[in-house]
Amino acid sequence: MAKQEEKHVLPLTGIRVLDFGRYIAGPYCAALLADYGADVIRIEAPGGNDDRFTVPVAADGSGAMFLQMNRAKRSLTLKPGSPEGRGIVRRLVETADVVVANLPHDVLVKLGLDHDSLSAINPRIILATASAFGREGPLSRNVGFDAIGQAMSGTVHLTGTPGQPYRAQVNYVDFGTALHLAFGVLLALREREATGKGQCVSGSLLGTALAMSNGLTIDEALNGIERQPIGNRSFGSAPTDLFRTRDGWIVTQIVGGPIFARWAALVGRPELPADPRFASDILRGDNGEDLSVIMQGWCIARTSAEALADLGAARVPAAPVLKPGEALAQPQVAAMGLVEPVAYPGTPAPAPVIRAPVDLSASAKIPPRRAPQVGEHSDAILAELGYDTDAISALRAQRII
Repeated sequence: MAKQEEKHVLPLTGIRVLDFGRYIAGPYCAALLADYGADVIRIEAPGGNDDRFTVPVAADGSGAMFLQMNRAKRSLTLKPGSPEGRGIVRRLVETADVVVANLPHDVLVKLGLDHDSLSAINPRIILATASAFGREGPLSRNVGFDAIGQAMSGTVHLTGTPGQPYRAQVNYVDFGTALHLAFGVLLALREREATGKGQCVSGSLLGTALAMSNGLTIDEALNGIERQPIGNRSFGSAPTDLFRTRDGWIVTQIVGGPIFARWAALVGRPELPADPRFASDILRGDNGEDLSVIMQGWCIARTSAEALADLGAARVPAAPVLKPGEALAQPQVAAMGLVEPVAYPGTPAPAPVIRAPVDLSASAKIPPRRAPQVGEHSDAILAELGYDTDAISALRAQRII
């Protein structure tokens, strides 16, 4: 029973976050904090920000990404640049612990959301901000999205085939930046316990993208090899590739000598581990095309289910290539409890939201809560700040909220 009670501890209870974020890097950082108990107030323009309406899935136009990025938040509509809006922001900052704003630095200064302005109001405030290129350097004033980081980190060049590079469809640079920001916020909260003072946590899309591709850049810097795109194969292992079966596609990722030996025995080529061309992961990567040909011949004679069953029995890493509609229907996903359906007004069904995919043995996430509608909590939040009904009505009449 004691363990069950411990499970309801929320690590970030009492932490208030003001989320001025847009799209993914800022909002997902704030959503992760909300999952574990922070009171996150999403601040957007009257009528809603552009990022609310990307890939609409609800009657009010709210989009698929919005429902994931803004779960468990409260919504306050506000024009923060107006005199009245600045007054509201000041009161909010006085009550807050963290401000999240993935906006260019000059915009932060213009809105009074830079760390100097915020700390003058509340010395304990922590600002978490992300930009495309950071604050210094020739590109610091440029704006950018996820694909910019992908392209400038070397990974787009190495994805696809010679003559046709590809970017990743999933915005991993944005998500990675959000994760780094959330990590930084937790460090800053820890530091504040000792100093009593907040600080600025800053990240960038380019920095995240380069961190994630750093193995590739170290390889070229130290080995002097200018690698070229090789489709779905890997530079450092093989057969790591996508393979067509009789009824679909599968992927294998074969890393390390023992797994390679088990794979070779499975496909009827037990002599391959003794071949000097395949004596190490890097050599297998260098000669991966030959190994992919062998594996493709083995796969095409089988259905995906048959191939995966045999590979699984041999303890060789493999998986089916699934469509998005198939991904959440897997029994393994259900067993892990990853999908938490959340109803949002005007959607044809509850949204299958996946929150922070990490579990703490003694701390729980909050129960699943949907993303807010535009300005849904404006009156309640302003009342908490001391605005009475008449003042709130006046702000609404002036389109400040």
